Amino acid sequence: MKNWIVYLVRCTDGTLCCGVTNDLSKRIKAHNSGKGAVYTRGRFPVHLEAKSRTMTRSEALRLEILKWITKEKLL
Repeated sequence: MKNWIVYLVRCTDGTLCCGVTNDLSKRIKAHNSGKGAVYTRGRFPVHLEAKSRTMTRSEALRLEILKWITKEKLL
């Protein structure tokens, strides 16, 4: 089922965090309440910078991994 998206949020310290979800508003609320990813805890509130089109879960996870690989190469 194509209801997954890859999203990019900017944390208060200016860093970016990439994630995958099937409910973006719920996920952003979790990040902003300190219950999201470990990386965003203590760096909230976060602000949505970008999101992908809807896709299958496996497509979304593949895209998220590609984003992390690209980030590592830039370092």
